[in-house]
Amino acid sequence: MNRLQSIFFIILVSLFSLAKVNAQEKKQIEIKYTGFLTFDEENYPGAKVLTRDDSEQVHIIHKNMNLWCDKAIHYSKDKFIEAYGNVKMIQGDTVNMTSKYIEYSGKTQLAFASGDVVLKDPNSTITSDTLHFDREKQEAYYRTGGTVVKDSSGTITSKIGRYYMNIKKYQFVEDVVLVNKEATINSNFFDFYSDTGHAYLFGPSTIVTEESKTYCEKGFYDTESKVGYALKNARIDYDERIIEGDSLYFDNNTNFASATNNIKVTDTINNSIVKGHYAEVYRSEEKDSLFITKRALAITLQENDSIYMHADRLTVTGKPEHRIIKGYYNAKIYKSDISAKADSIHTDQKTGLTKLINVDRFSPGDAFSTKRKPILWNLENQMTGDTIHLISNPETEKLDSLYVFNNAFIISRDTISENGYNQIKGMKLTGWFNDENSLRKVDIDKNAQSIFYVRNDQQELTGIDKAKSGSISMLFDNGDIEEYNRFNRIDAKTYPESKAPKNELILKGFDWRDEERPKSVEDLFKGDPPLNLPIIKGLDDYIPQEDFFDNALLERIKKADDEAEKDKNAKPKASRNLPQEAKDKKKLLDSKSLTEK
Repeated sequence: MNRLQSIFFIILVSLFSLAKVNAQEKKQIEIKYTGFLTFDEENYPGAKVLTRDDSEQVHIIHKNMNLWCDKAIHYSKDKFIEAYGNVKMIQGDTVNMTSKYIEYSGKTQLAFASGDVVLKDPNSTITSDTLHFDREKQEAYYRTGGTVVKDSSGTITSKIGRYYMNIKKYQFVEDVVLVNKEATINSNFFDFYSDTGHAYLFGPSTIVTEESKTYCEKGFYDTESKVGYALKNARIDYDERIIEGDSLYFDNNTNFASATNNIKVTDTINNSIVKGHYAEVYRSEEKDSLFITKRALAITLQENDSIYMHADRLTVTGKPEHRIIKGYYNAKIYKSDISAKADSIHTDQKTGLTKLINVDRFSPGDAFSTKRKPILWNLENQMTGDTIHLISNPETEKLDSLYVFNNAFIISRDTISENGYNQIKGMKLTGWFNDENSLRKVDIDKNAQSIFYVRNDQQELTGIDKAKSGSISMLFDNGDIEEYNRFNRIDAKTYPESKAPKNELILKGFDWRDEERPKSVEDLFKGDPPLNLPIIKGLDDYIPQEDFFDNALLERIKKADDEAEKDKNAKPKASRNLPQEAKDKKKLLDSKSLTEK
């Protein structure tokens, strides 16, 4: 090797060594400024005591972390700092933490802060009495109660909290409460993303606003847009309504909610329930409405006998004091003493008026037009017409009267004969009910026609009476005709049963539809298409919070303690402020390490 090569080699080695030294120095804790430097071997063996002066605080740097305080104890061999008084720790532009006391290990990069701890990042602020901060994982953790403030999302308090800085995620456990101007949220397990304001709730949880209270055991809420959804025993309580379902979506900006699968909407003021498998609810000062479909069923609860309404689609509109229930397409009503079927049924809960309507979408000659005409059954009587109105007393829950408009037709099977039917038809029918909700009196007006099976007191058939008149008035007793009177009779004839022509025993328009009559609540759903409910995918199940003091962190702490124990005059410092459960876990880790050795 010539002289020039030797010189070049020496320079190269020197530069490499200098770079190595500089790299090592960067890993060391650097004292950037101190007013006074003293030693106190009795109280702080092997340490430097750094104290501020009148101009500025003690300033310490490690990697990209800056720390200021009034007084610091620096254990250089352990790379350990104890900082007292107006302590401030800043890491780049992401973390700004202040407290009364901080201890920091350069070996583990774990900081422990106590006394009025405040940790700020660009998105939020954490306050707590004690806090652990792992710089390597970029996670902060408190376990004795803390508060997180995010300007737009509100204030969150919990017993245990953890902040994953890299993904801007908070994970709160036990007694979690979020409060902002629009809502208060309570939960046991609560994940919150500070950059989006998204909150995920697990376990029994509530979201309370001025207008509603939402309960769920799994849910999501966007604190920025004020929308969310609730799963698992989900329920929304308004002032007068309770909405329950497998999945609930709600928008607190518009007071809108929708529900999917196994829905139950309870009206606490009107004592009614609506069920189905898809529903939408909208509430405002101007509008209050409910839409429900998929096996939709409205139940008006009564003390003795509830009323059930089913249709392809149900709507409930109006304020609580004046609800109107409408059933569209294949609408049916069932009550023990009365049932009905129509293309559309409308019920006014305030006035007690129920309308059975045939939607005018079929021509009179349509094959299905007769089948779609409104029909009402009461005891043994079947009544049909173009439109039927049924009036009840909302207070007494009793039927009052009945009106059939246009093409009124009432049929009842003769109680004894095999194929005999009492029949009355006319333009309009008016009926009145007795206290037992049985049809007591019926008047048929205009172009009245009738066929009656006349019987004596022994119920022997004395003849079949057929007549035409201007009107007919009848009295019923338990569904049987007790008395009748014809007015302005035009034509009348009585046939003996043996001589009665068969074609004379049926009035034009006769349509006995007893097979369509709902005789139970289950019958309301006969003929409905098969029900296929969607699968609710929703949120994943809660993943329990991993230990902040996991094996990787405890290994770092153990290594720092092991290095300190080599110095007989030093005491391990890295582990001294561990929570008890972390200390116990570290002992197990130490025992396992010794066993392996």
